[in-house]
Amino acid sequence: MIETGTRSPSPPSPLPPSLNEPADSAIRELMAVREIVHAFLTADRPEDVLQFALDRVSPLVGASFASVYLIDEGDDVMRLAAAYSWPERFRPFLGQMRVRLGLGPSGEAASERRIVQIPDVFADESAAAWCDVASELGFRALVAIPLETHERVLGTVTFYFSDAGAVSAEHGLLRIVADQMAATAEKSRLIHDLRRANAALVETNAELEQQYQAAIEARRLKDEFLANMSHELRTPLTAVLGYTYLLQEGLSGPLTDEQLQTLGQVTVSSERLLALIEDLLDLTALKRGELRVSTETFDARAALHEAAASTRGRAAPVELRFELPESDVKVCSDRKKVVKILANLLSNAYKFTMHGEVTASVDARNDVIRFCVSDTGIGIGPDAQDLVFDEFRQVDGSSRRVFGGSGIGLALSRQLARMLGGDILLYSTAGVGSAFTLELPLAYEPALSRLTLDPPFSEGPARASDR
Repeated sequence: MIETGTRSPSPPSPLPPSLNEPADSAIRELMAVREIVHAFLTADRPEDVLQFALDRVSPLVGASFASVYLIDEGDDVMRLAAAYSWPERFRPFLGQMRVRLGLGPSGEAASERRIVQIPDVFADESAAAWCDVASELGFRALVAIPLETHERVLGTVTFYFSDAGAVSAEHGLLRIVADQMAATAEKSRLIHDLRRANAALVETNAELEQQYQAAIEARRLKDEFLANMSHELRTPLTAVLGYTYLLQEGLSGPLTDEQLQTLGQVTVSSERLLALIEDLLDLTALKRGELRVSTETFDARAALHEAAASTRGRAAPVELRFELPESDVKVCSDRKKVVKILANLLSNAYKFTMHGEVTASVDARNDVIRFCVSDTGIGIGPDAQDLVFDEFRQVDGSSRRVFGGSGIGLALSRQLARMLGGDILLYSTAGVGSAFTLELPLAYEPALSRLTLDPPFSEGPARASDR
């Protein structure tokens, strides 16, 4: 007997003396079937069952030697998967044995999905080509049974006999063993596919982890670059603004009206650029955890008026309306950050409102202060509402866009709001207008902060619904 590189789950159990009589062959067959089924269920490697089945069944049916051939996936040949008691001189070559589908008894059994039985090779004219092989190997009869499932053929099990007519293909044990071997081969294929899928998944996970770490590093480098460049830009820009202020005050001599107008334009553009740089610095400082909350008690109405006074860009036809309570609304939070958020919301409303009105309101209830900035501008469609709070993202990011902007105002505002324990909600309908609501606790508590520092990706979609 040859093992062909495999091992059986357990050695064949010796039969009791009482079962060695011919009359007890049926019982021996049942015991063999039971052991094969047990091996199928418990073997560490499904391939072991093929060898075990051959070792256990071949002696019971009187086979001189036997083979199991399995079809190579995507090929028209079968390879030897298990062998029993092949002649000694052929054993070194068994690992190289291949059988082409459709050729020979084993190949015909697999390709035609039928049992091929030759009771006597030397008496069967159709098997004349096999006489020399039969003489050399020492067999006269053979039975080749296809290993098949409901979906496909997996290979062939072939038993070779030294005596003519030694066994019938209708032998029940052979059919049962063939079915078990087919199930084993299918199980082996499924396990192989599962292992291959798991290996691919592990490799994919490793690649994703590398990409994730690369994204984290790229985000860190980007934030570091923005912080450094913002510092480098702010210093000369501050000097430029200082000189323009001196010129406007006339310290270098009187200026004409045209010169004053030009200096005013320079000042406005410089202040706008300085505000953008300050936003970038705040955004990077916030991500690094360097931004601190400085609380004070102030009137929410005054904070809204301060934000409105510092915000430019409102078109002449657009009216700014306030809806404020009559009495003071005291808030304990970071006044500077609240004013900055409100100024960004007002600036955003001015930018996208060409006519109609912008309304700013304050409402306090249940320990929550709500600032709402609504407009009658172009509005935001449902698909774009998930994008407006992403950093450096605009609804229209093309070079031909009508509305400018850096795409950081709303992103910074939401993160500041979360840092203060609140959030910004968006309600908008395309073509009708938008309403941004800043919700904050009346009294800031560090434990209420919802900010996640150093997020690897965007904060996530806005909570939005049609107005």
